[in-house]
Amino acid sequence: MVRRRGLIQIEGISLERSFTLTGRALEALLEWQPRTGEILTVTDREGRGYRARVKDLGEGGAEIFVFEEIPWPVVPPVEVILLQALPEKERMELIIEKATELGVSTIVPFKSRRSISLEERERKQKKAHRWPSIALRASKQSRRAVIPEIKHYCTFEQALKMAETPLKLMLWEGERDLHLRAYLHGRPPQDITLLVGPEGGFDDGEVEEARERGFITVSLGGRVLRTETASIALVGIVAYEFGL
Repeated sequence: MVRRRGLIQIEGISLERSFTLTGRALEALLEWQPRTGEILTVTDREGRGYRARVKDLGEGGAEIFVFEEIPWPVVPPVEVILLQALPEKERMELIIEKATELGVSTIVPFKSRRSISLEERERKQKKAHRWPSIALRASKQSRRAVIPEIKHYCTFEQALKMAETPLKLMLWEGERDLHLRAYLHGRPPQDITLLVGPEGGFDDGEVEEARERGFITVSLGGRVLRTETASIALVGIVAYEFGL
């Protein structure tokens, strides 16, 4: 099931017209933390996207002005869940920003056996509280119609349990036979979970545990990539192949 947080749907949209939002549409608008004059993406019931300016915000409703139709789909056709081992420094912030721009639905930061813990990272400078705002800003910048969900930091085992999609791929530097491009080529779009490890990679026990959970190990090739580079490349390839 595709997550649609912040999706503003309006009946009977037409250009150069104002609409008053109440109820669920207003709740969805407020998830964007909008300001008067700000431009956001809205959709009609058929999924067509439009750009609209916020004209007025009130306690019981809001008024927007629809002025432009978007000539491509604005709601991802599938759900993409990114399970990301927590990296050091500000790399998680970069991953959230770029994965959001590329169309992920959910991002799950987790502790693997070779990754830094959130407690260790936060002792240097508290940053995790910024993650939802980074996703929100990236959603606005990339003109998304939905905002990805940033899950709470968790263990590796807890992250695996969140992978309820029919397709599950684990990026693993030890994979020698199955390249991501070859695996995805010609495959119809479907909900997918992507699992990316830390700088030191997954240990053998984690690989086996993920495989027992239905993950297929794939490779991006012979280069050794930083975790943020691997995540962005992985999501980008999936986005291209699945038409996000």
